[in-house]
Amino acid sequence: MDMDEVRRRGLVLLGCGKMGSALLEGWLAGGLPAGSVWVEDPAPGPRLEDLAAGGLHLNAELPEAPAIVLLAVKPQMMDAALGQVARFGGGGTVFVSVAAGKTLRYFVERLGSGTPVVRTIPNTPAAIGRGVTALIGNAEAGEAGVALAEDLLSAVGQTVRLDDEDQMDAVTAVSGSGPAYVFHLIEALAAAGEAQGLPAEMAMKLARATVGGAGQLAEDAKESPAELRVNVTSPQGTTAAALEVLMDPESGFPPLLRRAVDAATRRSKELGS
Repeated sequence: MDMDEVRRRGLVLLGCGKMGSALLEGWLAGGLPAGSVWVEDPAPGPRLEDLAAGGLHLNAELPEAPAIVLLAVKPQMMDAALGQVARFGGGGTVFVSVAAGKTLRYFVERLGSGTPVVRTIPNTPAAIGRGVTALIGNAEAGEAGVALAEDLLSAVGQTVRLDDEDQMDAVTAVSGSGPAYVFHLIEALAAAGEAQGLPAEMAMKLARATVGGAGQLAEDAKESPAELRVNVTSPQGTTAAALEVLMDPESGFPPLLRRAVDAATRRSKELGS
């Protein structure tokens, strides 16, 4: 199965909130015709209404045998949502989930044996095309199904393939929850600047731009983050003084983030059980 078949048979998007909307815009910008997309959403906004006027199928009768059903509803709404598309289970349609905590086994139990399923974990920067999504498929999805899901999710950023579904909990803790850690870093850095006498608005502007710029540099540079850190650290300088605190093996970033990611991983396991 490839994107030509998706164009021909259709793609069903269940749920068009922030993630679903980001994916939809990415697909359309990438050349997927609006007429190849069916969106099911209980409260469509003006943008969906505009797209429907241009050929997108909004809350309409679903195609007979869609190539893809992408599940972008909240986990607690998944049971009800699957009832709308359960008839497509069993083999001919690939199901792609972006719902946290819902396992491959969960979907197969509800959609029937033989159903190709790809489980994914995107993150919120997908809303601006800068996300990263981890994927893994069941045996029925195979290479073709996972590759197709990669094509779809690459519309909102980068993708990585997992070797084992058990890795999903750690992925959730690192990249799924990770943006919140960075947002809190910005808050904390701005507050520290205020404590040193900077006006609040200036401190926040400096913190936002510093974290955003450093993140872009880390992604674009050939050097590793460790090399970039060394490059801006003069011996016995101001950065070195700060890093002595931040890199402390007992109280610095490394042990703190290990504890944070461990807590998130354990919670992800609990929610998925």
